[in-house]
Amino acid sequence: MHRLVTLLSIALCAFTVRVPSPTSHGTAKPRFKVLALAEKGGHHIKYTQAARVWLDKLASNNNFSVDYIENSTPIDETFLEQYQVFVQLDFPPYTWSDQSKQAFERFMQRGKGGWIGFHHATLLGEFDGYSMWNWFSDFMGGIRWKNYIATFATAKVNVEDAKHPCMRGVPSSFTIENEEWYTYDRSPRERVHVIASVDESTYTPDSDIKMGDHPVIWTNEKMKTRNIYIFMGHSPDLFKNDVYRTLFENAIFWAADAKPVLK
Repeated sequence: MHRLVTLLSIALCAFTVRVPSPTSHGTAKPRFKVLALAEKGGHHIKYTQAARVWLDKLASNNNFSVDYIENSTPIDETFLEQYQVFVQLDFPPYTWSDQSKQAFERFMQRGKGGWIGFHHATLLGEFDGYSMWNWFSDFMGGIRWKNYIATFATAKVNVEDAKHPCMRGVPSSFTIENEEWYTYDRSPRERVHVIASVDESTYTPDSDIKMGDHPVIWTNEKMKTRNIYIFMGHSPDLFKNDVYRTLFENAIFWAADAKPVLK
């Protein structure tokens, strides 16, 4: 009898070891779902590819899921309801259908989940035969795209709101290498909350393409849904930058109203 109990105990222990943990990434239900919208081609494709590798690893380590789409066609209200975070990874605010525009506007106004926009999300104007999406321009601070540094420049970014959750672990200033640095017809500062700006005096090499007050990270606090725009997003080398990765990771969890899994 004693031998039988011992054997049963060993078997139960072995069984317990094989039961998946509630936080096992391969078996547990994802804590939240992310939708990432990114172009499938163009000169930003290398950034997108690097972002996808990094984002998939972050998702695996923290038990959330990421779905990728390459155009706005699937987007309607029902489609967006399944996601807690919408990442406009590198996709401009044109080519969207009226249906996808309306669904996105309602997503931003409903106060659930969050949105993170990178780089191309402020390519606002009339491009490729498409008209300006005026709602999106207002959302981004009433701006219109004006110019960019096509030859690229390295510059220092200064954090203005160090207390914002997306700035956790981010130094008061940091360097971004080889970026395009868009300029706009006006600074969005009066209509959005600026989190960081680029110091144009630090452009290396120097450039005449400047706008003075030049925010590069901001949030529109008039929206019910959490949102943050991060201009930097051209080079895949950004994912070799510790500060950029920290900023991106912070933004994901802030938008999802979640915390990373402690390792």
